[in-house]
Amino acid sequence: MSDEILHLLIIILSAGLMVCSPVSALSGDQNLTAVWETLQNSTYVDLTHTFEPGIPHWKGAPDERVETLYSYEPGNGTLGSGFYMQDYSHVGQWGTHVDPPAHFIKGLRTLDQISPKEMILPLVVIDIHQKVQKNPDYVVSMDDIRAWEQNHGKTPNGSFVAIRTDWSKRWPDQDAMQNLDQNGTAHYPGWSQEVLTYLYEQCNITASGHETTDTDPGLVVSRDEYPLETYILSKDKYQVELLTNLDQVPESGALVVVSFPKPRDGSGFPARVFAIYPAPKGTVTDNH
Repeated sequence: MSDEILHLLIIILSAGLMVCSPVSALSGDQNLTAVWETLQNSTYVDLTHTFEPGIPHWKGAPDERVETLYSYEPGNGTLGSGFYMQDYSHVGQWGTHVDPPAHFIKGLRTLDQISPKEMILPLVVIDIHQKVQKNPDYVVSMDDIRAWEQNHGKTPNGSFVAIRTDWSKRWPDQDAMQNLDQNGTAHYPGWSQEVLTYLYEQCNITASGHETTDTDPGLVVSRDEYPLETYILSKDKYQVELLTNLDQVPESGALVVVSFPKPRDGSGFPARVFAIYPAPKGTVTDNH
């Protein structure tokens, strides 16, 4: 995919032209068939953990429960042998999940009020994984943002910004994810107020995400405080927690798709998040 086509794709999708007035056919620059064909030759990376009972989660949440209500006839999975149905019980903030503004801020938007136009966005990846290897308490700084912008230009308006820490490589070990010391204090990386203020107030990004269980670093969460998550949601924006595979996508030039169910007044839900980026010339795409 050329830079020109990718730029056109971002413009089309971000502008929401896929939601058009009812007509019998679209033609010219309204037709998105060419965009779909381009996407088929792109690389897809799943940024979502598979969820199941026992995965890492917030300490105050119960574990997931799964019950098989109906199953196929024993030893027979052929057509007409019945059907397979499960009953799931878990909190909204389970696995890779989306937090809407109402999760922390009463009166702001719930999941069902987030527009589809906010679910397909330019992806920005701030890579701080080497600093986190040296210091698990590291928080992303404006120096990290300036370094990214020096290489790629100003953070795009309306984008989704994720910090790559490689913390997701500790999944699904709850102890490794929390990284508690002998005093019970968690040590894992997070965002910083100066960076979030810059991204949300000066760059007007749409959403942000991270690989850890929390927006705030472990040292702060250990005090049962969540000031940075509160800040993001108070801006009437959403966030995604427990992302993975950010090491497999470029720092710039990709799109991210954040999809999730639409429960009425939803306070959060598992999300399916994936990135799309141009396949290198001469290669066969590998859809993860």
